Amino acid sequence: MSPVRELDATQVREVVEAALSVLREREPVHVSPSVAVNSFEADGLRAEIIAVGRKLWERKYVDGAGGNISARLNSEYVLCTPTMLSKGDLQPADICLTDLEGNILAGDRLRTSELLLHLEIYRFNPRARAVVHCHPPHATGFALTGSAPPNGYMSEFEFFIGPVAVAPYETPGTPGFAETIRPFVHDHNTILLANHGIVCWSDTVTHAEWLAEILETYCTMYLIAQQVGRPLLPISEPKMQELLAAKRRLGWPDARFSPFVEPPSPPANPTDLDHLVERVLARLDARDCLR
Repeated sequence: MSPVRELDATQVREVVEAALSVLREREPVHVSPSVAVNSFEADGLRAEIIAVGRKLWERKYVDGAGGNISARLNSEYVLCTPTMLSKGDLQPADICLTDLEGNILAGDRLRTSELLLHLEIYRFNPRARAVVHCHPPHATGFALTGSAPPNGYMSEFEFFIGPVAVAPYETPGTPGFAETIRPFVHDHNTILLANHGIVCWSDTVTHAEWLAEILETYCTMYLIAQQVGRPLLPISEPKMQELLAAKRRLGWPDARFSPFVEPPSPPANPTDLDHLVERVLARLDARDCLR
C-alpha cells in the first residue's frame, strides 16, 4: 500500500473548490421553519446565544433590556434575541427565528427591534455569521463623543480589531439606523454606533462577544494610560507591519489593508454547503499561518 500523502492547504482548497463547483449546480434544499427551529444546529446556537447574553449582562455590557445578539442558522434563517428582556434572563423559548427580512417565523416573543442592523451586516458581509450589539461603558463613552480610540498602542487590539469605524447616529430600530454601518462593515469587524454603543460581527456568537471584550478592555486601558501622566509608547512601525502581515494571512478585515484582499467571494445566494466550505478554508488558512 502506498503511503498517504498529506495535502497542503492550497491543494485541499483546490479539491474543495472543485467539488463545490459541481455541488453548486444542484438545487438548494429548502428547510421549513419548523424543521430549522428544532434542528440540532438551532439547539446549539440557542445555547450559545443564552451563554453570551448572560456573559454580557455579568460584565455590565448591557443594562435593562438593552443589547441584542443574532446568529445565522443557515442560508435562510436567523436566530435572535427578543425585545424587552434582559440578556441575563434568556431561556431557549425566548430566542426568535426569523427570515432574512426580519419576519418572525418561530418563538414565544417579539424579535429585537434592532434586528435590521444585524441583517444589514449579514447582507453586506456574507462572512459574518454572528452579530453582538451591546453598550460596554468605556467603549460607549467613545461613541458618545463620536470618536474612536486611537490605534498603535496595544498588540491584541491591533491584531483582532484594528481601526474602529464610527457610524453616525440614527434612530435605533429604523432602516436608517441599520444603513449607517453599510460603508464600514466590509473592512471593520467592530463599529462604534454614535450616541449609542457598539456592534461586532464574527464567525460565531462567542467570537463576536470576544471582540466586544477586546474593544472595551482597550478603551479602558487607553484611558488609564492617559492618567499615568507620561506619553503613550506606540508600537514601532516594523513591528506593526509584522502584526498586520499575520492578520492579512488569516484573511481578517482591517481598513489599513489598501485595498483589502478578500478571500474568494461566496455566491450571491450562499447555501449551507457554501458556508461550511468557507469555514473549512478559513481554518486551513489559520493553520498555515500559525505553523
